[in-house]
Amino acid sequence: MAVPPSPDRGPDQPFGPSAAPVSAPTDRDRIRDGTTTSQPRVTVVFLGLMLAVLLAALDQTIVSTALPTIVGDLNGLEHISWVITAYILAATIGLPIYGKLGDLFGRKSIFIFAIAVFLGGSMLSGMAQSMPQLIAFRAIQGVGGGGLMIGAQAIIGDLVSPRERGKYMGLIGAAFGLASVSGPLLGGFITDHWNWRWVFYINLPLGAAALAVITTTLHLHKPGGPRPKLDYLGTFLLAVASAAVILFTSWGGTTYPWDSPVIIGLGAVTVVASVLFVLAERRAVEPVLPLRLFRDRDFTLPTLMGVCVGIAMFSAIAYLPTFLQMVNGASATESGLMMIPMTVGMVGATTATGQLVTRTGRYKIFPILGTVLIAAGLVMLSQISDTTPYAFTAAGMLVLGLGLGSIMQNLVLIVQNSVRRRDLGTATSATNYFRQIGATFGISLFGAIFISRLTEQFSAVPPGMVTALGSGGGQRFGSLGPAVLASLPAPAQEFIAHAFAQALPPIYLYAVPIVLAALVLACFVKEIPLSEEVGTPGNRGD
Repeated sequence: MAVPPSPDRGPDQPFGPSAAPVSAPTDRDRIRDGTTTSQPRVTVVFLGLMLAVLLAALDQTIVSTALPTIVGDLNGLEHISWVITAYILAATIGLPIYGKLGDLFGRKSIFIFAIAVFLGGSMLSGMAQSMPQLIAFRAIQGVGGGGLMIGAQAIIGDLVSPRERGKYMGLIGAAFGLASVSGPLLGGFITDHWNWRWVFYINLPLGAAALAVITTTLHLHKPGGPRPKLDYLGTFLLAVASAAVILFTSWGGTTYPWDSPVIIGLGAVTVVASVLFVLAERRAVEPVLPLRLFRDRDFTLPTLMGVCVGIAMFSAIAYLPTFLQMVNGASATESGLMMIPMTVGMVGATTATGQLVTRTGRYKIFPILGTVLIAAGLVMLSQISDTTPYAFTAAGMLVLGLGLGSIMQNLVLIVQNSVRRRDLGTATSATNYFRQIGATFGISLFGAIFISRLTEQFSAVPPGMVTALGSGGGQRFGSLGPAVLASLPAPAQEFIAHAFAQALPPIYLYAVPIVLAALVLACFVKEIPLSEEVGTPGNRGD
C-alpha cells in the first residue's frame, strides 16, 4: 500500500530510513500529476522549445550583416557596436536570474514571460526610428532572449529522464550551432532582398508559434510552499559585475586603450562587485547563484570547460568571415555560405553524440574527444593563408565544428545529471552564463591580438602604396572593408589581403592551450550513471 508523503515534507526532501516503503508511480500517475508528459506531447513541446532556441541564437548574430544598412538608414555609425552589445549584455545578465526564478516559481510561466518580452523587443526594434531607440529596444529583446535558451534546456530536464535527455540536448545544441553560424547569412539575405526591419519582424511569427505550443501543451509541476525570499542584493551585484566585465572585454583595446581610466574603472568595478556578490550569496536565503554548486566537481569542471569552449567557438565565428571576405574576396553572403562546413560539423556531431549518449548511457568520452577535435581544427585554421585552397579551410572548419558539436550540449547534460532537481535551472543557467562570459572575453582578447598583428603588418607598407591606402598608410586599416578593398588598385589589394592573411590565422594557434586546458579538465569529470527516471539526477536523490 502506497504511503502518501507527509504534508510538511518539502519537494526536495527524500523519505527518511524509517519511512514506510512507497510504491513507484506509474507513467499514468506521473502524467496525471504533471511530473512527466506523454511521448507525443513531449515531441510537440520540444518543437516549441526548438523554435525558442533558434530565435535566441539567431538574434546574437543575424544583425551583424545588416548593420551597415541599418546605420546608414538611421544615421548612427558612432553607435554601431551597441546594437549587438546591448542585446548580449541584457541576455547575459538575465541568464542566472531566469534560471533561479524558474526553480522558485515554475519554469512554464517564466518561459512564457521570456518569449513575450522577446517578441515585444523584436517588434519595437523593427519599428525603431533612431539608433538610440534601436539600442534600447535591442536591450529589451535581450532581456527576453536570455530566458529562451535557459528555459528550453531546463524544461527538457523536467520532462525527460537524464538517460533520454542526451538526444534532446543534442538537437537543441544542433539548433543553437546552426543558428549561430547561419545568422549572418540569413541577415544578409533578408537585408538584400526585403528590408533590414524584417531581421526583427521575422521573429514574430516564429515566436508566436512557440508561444502557442508552450502555452497549450506544456504542463509542469509548480513549486509549492511559502513564497520564497528573493535575492535582490545578489541579483543587483551580479548584474553590475556582468555589465562591467562585458564592457571591459568589449571596449578594452578597441573603443578605449587598455590603460585608459574607463577600462581601469570597469576592471575595478568588476572585481569589487564580484567580491561583494560572493559575500552576499553566502548570506542569502535563496541565492541567485548558490556557492554550494561549486563544491560539486561535475558542476565546476564542465562550467570551466564551457568558458574555454566559449573562447574558442565565438572567436572563430567572429573572425573567420573577416578572413574569407578580406583574403578570399568573398561577399558577406558568400562568406556565410563558406562557413557551412562548420555548421555541418556542429549539427552532425551534436545530433550524433546526443543519440549515442541516450543509447549507451556514457558521456565522458565526448567532451574529451570534442576538445581534441577543437584543438586540431584550430591548428589547421592557424595554417591558412592567402594561397591556401578553400578546401583546406573548409576541412579545418569541419573539424572545429565536429569538436564543438561533441562538447557543447554534453556539458549541460553533465551539469544537470549532477545537481539536485531544485537547482536544475540555476545550474543550467550558470553554465551558460560563464560560457557567454568566456565568449565575450575571447572575442575581445583575440581581437586585440589580431589588431596588434595587423598594425605590425601595415607598418611595412611599401612607399608606393601610401597614396593608394590614404594618408597615414597603416593608420587607415581601421576603415578597411570589402567595399573599400575592391576600390583600391590591384597591388594594394594584394598587399592588404596578404597582411590580413599573415595577421589573422595565427590567433587560432593562441587558443589551442586554452582548449587543451579544457581537455585536462574533461579527464577529471566523474561519469555518474544516467538515471532512467524523470527528475532523478544520476545516482543522487532530490
